[in-house]
Amino acid sequence: MKKIYFDNAATTPLHPKVLEKMVQFLKEDFGNPSSIHSFGRKVRVAIEKVRETVAEFINAKPSEIYFTSGGTEANNFVVFGIANANYIETGLKEIITTKAEHHSVLDSLLQLEKLGFSVKFLDVNKTIKVDLQTVQQLVTNETSLVSIIHINNETGSINDIKTLASTIKKNNLYFHTDAVQSFGKVKIDVNELLIDALTASAHKINGPKGIGFAYVRSGTPISPLIYGGSQERNRRGGTENVAGIIGLGEAINILKNSNAHQNSNYEYVSKLRTRFIEGLRTIDKNGLIINGDENNFPYILSVTFSSEFYNNDSEAMLMYLDINGIAASNGSACTSGTLKPSHVILSSGKSLEDANGTIRFSFGLENTLDEVDYALEIVKKMTEKFKK
Repeated sequence: MKKIYFDNAATTPLHPKVLEKMVQFLKEDFGNPSSIHSFGRKVRVAIEKVRETVAEFINAKPSEIYFTSGGTEANNFVVFGIANANYIETGLKEIITTKAEHHSVLDSLLQLEKLGFSVKFLDVNKTIKVDLQTVQQLVTNETSLVSIIHINNETGSINDIKTLASTIKKNNLYFHTDAVQSFGKVKIDVNELLIDALTASAHKINGPKGIGFAYVRSGTPISPLIYGGSQERNRRGGTENVAGIIGLGEAINILKNSNAHQNSNYEYVSKLRTRFIEGLRTIDKNGLIINGDENNFPYILSVTFSSEFYNNDSEAMLMYLDINGIAASNGSACTSGTLKPSHVILSSGKSLEDANGTIRFSFGLENTLDEVDYALEIVKKMTEKFKK
């Protein structure tokens, strides 16, 4: 039986060169980077080189990069850190976000609400994007922070972060974007985007799990999330995940040095997604709904089996795909284990029944057109099985 991995938005396979580079810092260069002896100094130099690599990749300064345990911690660090620090400085405690954010942002903001902050959660439109005018209307002189995801992790919908930031930052607020899905796959220049904070993770670009980073623009107030050490310029206590940091740096270097860099990678996965959509339309052009629009991020394809035509059961659907050798998901990897209906799909106005019939296929460079064709064969059989 074929085994096809179409869940790259959850995680990607570790690149062999990344593993090779990491092993050196697990076996040979094992020193603590905070130690002053030669073992520690050698590792410290390696970490700072990766910091420079990350900064250069997004046109930031090395001093603006903070290493974290991944995207979730990075989002917590930025959301809590900016909100709390800016409140201490200015007394402002109003935050704006969307209902379609990753849970690491949403749940952080729900906690801030309990602490007395005022949070405005915006609906998104049918293409799972935020409306600029709606954001503009909600910004007030009391607004401290706006956090809007760059590319939605469940649907691949792309928010125009540059326009959003340039328009609303006239109010002297701070703007953060969760770039976990977009980092390494589309060009990101933090100065062009006019953002104050950005978060990303290594395991979405064939790097290791357990390492990510937060970019925080110089001058942006931010308080620590983790205390008990002076690491990361007193902003993130704890001995660094050295091997993970090295792996992140190597994953970026592979992207930079590869002949198949962002543009050609983008074109390749676009072909996969287009082939998949064309096949779905021949199977059922009315009952299979593609979430998003024609300008969606090609690495992600979100498909809703309309409850008007299908008996939706996300667990049964995913198991059917898995039994036939296809790995997919019903949404974010952080929640898909619980098989709850997608809050992202619900935020766009779809029903609970439709949310229970939404499947995410996400692509990587290891996938092929033959795999897409096989998946379409299985999806066709699945439509027959679940049809009303």
